[in-house]
Amino acid sequence: MPAKNLIKEYEAGAFYHIYNRGVEKRDIFLDHEDYVKFLGLLKTYLVKPDLQGVTLKDDNNHTISPSRALNNYAEEVNLLAYCLMPNHFHLLIRQFTERGMVGLMQSLLTKYVIYFNKKYKRVGGLFQSTYKTVKILGEEQFTYITKYIHRNPLPSYPTRLHLEGLREYKYSSYGNYLGLFRQSWVKTDDILSYFSKTNPKNNYQSFVEESGDIATVYKEMIDLDE
Repeated sequence: MPAKNLIKEYEAGAFYHIYNRGVEKRDIFLDHEDYVKFLGLLKTYLVKPDLQGVTLKDDNNHTISPSRALNNYAEEVNLLAYCLMPNHFHLLIRQFTERGMVGLMQSLLTKYVIYFNKKYKRVGGLFQSTYKTVKILGEEQFTYITKYIHRNPLPSYPTRLHLEGLREYKYSSYGNYLGLFRQSWVKTDDILSYFSKTNPKNNYQSFVEESGDIATVYKEMIDLDE
């Protein structure tokens, strides 16, 4: 029997929680540069390129032809949320074409593994298996998944101080939702439409930073296998 959430359901217009971790639970991000590289690849794949008057360069600053440029999925996939942790990552995406998610993940993970293996002089697979997906089936699951993703840096039983520090975590999309910074390739409108912009008791920040064991609630909701 296949492991949970390895079987993919491809549906245009659907939302998916995507996650994966390092082989043998090893770290896949060893320093700040690794996080930046992964996010830079996401940006490259998800921002529609403007090639007019632009000279394309490879990693060694050599000119390349447009035919050798990285693939682009800006019209096929929206990224709604992400969080990168030392040994795993979480993404929430919506795909507009039936195989947009497949193309994005194959391109992203292949390119990152090449970078990682070259940098650390290693060979072989970096991830435990193929990435896993959970298709989002309802509104409660839709909002809770971003809460779960953005709370990933917290310990199992966070204090108020931990929750306040969540806003400072560098490698998640949470700051986009709080207006602390803006990444044009992270689409927040769908989630924020469920929350008040003026009432602090019913805004997105209060939803994410409330106390409680949110991870267990979400894992039970979707039978998450991490």
